[in-house]
Amino acid sequence: MTLHTTIDSPLGELLLVGEESATAPGGTALASLSVPGQKGGATLQDGWTRDADAFTVIVAELRAYFEGSRTGFGIEYAPGRGTDFQRRVWRALDAIPYGTTLSYGEIASRIGASRAAVRSVGTAIGANPLLVVRPCHRVIGASGALSGYAGGLDRKRQLLDLERHHQPS
Repeated sequence: MTLHTTIDSPLGELLLVGEESATAPGGTALASLSVPGQKGGATLQDGWTRDADAFTVIVAELRAYFEGSRTGFGIEYAPGRGTDFQRRVWRALDAIPYGTTLSYGEIASRIGASRAAVRSVGTAIGANPLLVVRPCHRVIGASGALSGYAGGLDRKRQLLDLERHHQPS
């Protein structure tokens, strides 16, 4: 069963979509986290069930992250999303430490792709259905400039600033 809820956040109202899971903390595996106006973000579908209680653990982790007291997530992701290439890129995103950034080229290198694959890496990152929790905001241009974020560059800057401000000591 597909479940959903919305929560307020510093990025605006977040739409959380999940699937029931016997193994996920709190019983819900996260399938999508979208921000308002997100390019390619989830939209409510007929047949989805609104259930805020199903997302209690996920919401607690997100709130702790936005408050600066959490640097990672223990959220289970719903399976079956993305191509093999996208999943390789997304695993590389999951491995970027809190408060640090990598370039698109560095991601390509980490997954064993050529430098010429940078555009494909960017496309895979842009298809990430789990903004914030799968930290695509930590990927920047080779020059160090902010580029490409489905939730908008202002939100990308906001997340990077939050992480810089709350660096663990």
